[in-house]
Amino acid sequence: MTSLSYRGHRFPAPIIQHAIWLYIRFTLSYRDVEELLAERGLDLSYETIRRWVLKFGPLLARRLRPRRPRPGDRWHLDEMVVRIAGRRVYLWRAVDQEGEILDLPIQPRRDKRAAVRPMRKLFKKRGFAPKRAVTDKLPSYAAAFR
Repeated sequence: MTSLSYRGHRFPAPIIQHAIWLYIRFTLSYRDVEELLAERGLDLSYETIRRWVLKFGPLLARRLRPRRPRPGDRWHLDEMVVRIAGRRVYLWRAVDQEGEILDLPIQPRRDKRAAVRPMRKLFKKRGFAPKRAVTDKLPSYAAAFR
């Protein structure tokens, strides 16, 4: 894995990493991270944090992903209709019992094939199947589970 070089930056590496970690881990805005760091006595602009996230964020996010806690064993699956650029599409959502969003794929259809695709991706990504899956009784889910 590539090591990060913080040479040429005004702040030391732990401060930069902490700012990026706050942004990535807790889905805060740049201004929220700026305020949190200001409470600790660090005078940063949100623009500086944005640049750090763009530069160092992807590598730090890859390091954080394996350390995430395993999702619960009961998943809630549902879909909803949304309009994107005037087109009607379906937003499929998978959430675990603690409310952690597992996946949010968008697809143009709502049939069996469209239901299978996000489930396969979800099982492959998480590495295990849930003990119980709660759905909204859409018939394509039953076909996909079979």
